[in-house]
Amino acid sequence: MTTTAQKLTGVVPPLVTPLTSSYDVDTASLASLVAHQLDGGVRGVFVLGTSGEGTFLTDEQRQTVLETVVSEVAGQVPVLAGAIDTSTARAGAHVSAALKAGVDGIVATAPFYAATHPAEIERHFVRLASIAGAVPLYAYDIPSRLAGTKLPAALLIELGRQGVLAGVKDSSGQETSLRRLVLDRADAGLDEFVVMTGSELTVDSALGFGVDGVVPGLGNVDPAGYVRIFDAVAAGDLAAARREQDRLFRLFEIVDVADRGRMGLSSSALGAFKAALFLLGVIACPLTAYPSIPLDPDEITSVGRLLERAGLR
Repeated sequence: MTTTAQKLTGVVPPLVTPLTSSYDVDTASLASLVAHQLDGGVRGVFVLGTSGEGTFLTDEQRQTVLETVVSEVAGQVPVLAGAIDTSTARAGAHVSAALKAGVDGIVATAPFYAATHPAEIERHFVRLASIAGAVPLYAYDIPSRLAGTKLPAALLIELGRQGVLAGVKDSSGQETSLRRLVLDRADAGLDEFVVMTGSELTVDSALGFGVDGVVPGLGNVDPAGYVRIFDAVAAGDLAAARREQDRLFRLFEIVDVADRGRMGLSSSALGAFKAALFLLGVIACPLTAYPSIPLDPDEITSVGRLLERAGLR
């Protein structure tokens, strides 16, 4: 079962996967993105999650991402890898591949597409933990991508007590349930069970009620901003944390610049993150993986204006 040598805390951005114009993984841009994160002071990186378009990539592309990031990070911070797929068998294969690449943690959702019972979700995580061995396994709670399946707090706490799960990334957007989970963790005496929020917009308040850190998609663009929030809350300077959160709240408006009449939310958000990184010179191409629709030149220009407003250009 899982063990943790050091509790995961702070800012752990879910990295996008830069692509070339021919839709191959752009390893040079990925290395540049890793450097951008490390320069920003992050405490870890998470690859092949939602922002990383992990479910859109081939197994070969996934392995390229894993090996590139592990090599570029070179042990400076933990590297977490998504093992997200429709079944335990498929997710288990991703766990094995990630371990082969040398990652420091695994992040997995419940199985999706087929409807699952909590008892089946428990079997899923127990099986993945047995494959992961001593490498920590974190649950990924994202009901918007799992046909509404919300991971029950009682199940998470019980799997934490058993040593199956080292923690959870909560991207449910349900602040009340997240706060309840923090309280449940305290009641259970599971101080080492990690609770991370995936919401970019309420990091200051979530840290205030006891989460351990944040996994922000917008952190691809401005990792240092989220580090400043974390550091300000840790120092008790809640006014500074709020000011920085307000600035990032406005920067998050980049996800709304694309015409949603011609593309979905994922295309709009990931396209905006990649467009921003492209404009900042971090990556060479803003393309998103098929079947996502890329932002057009006018939309990219609009992203640039919001970067300027946020003081990033």
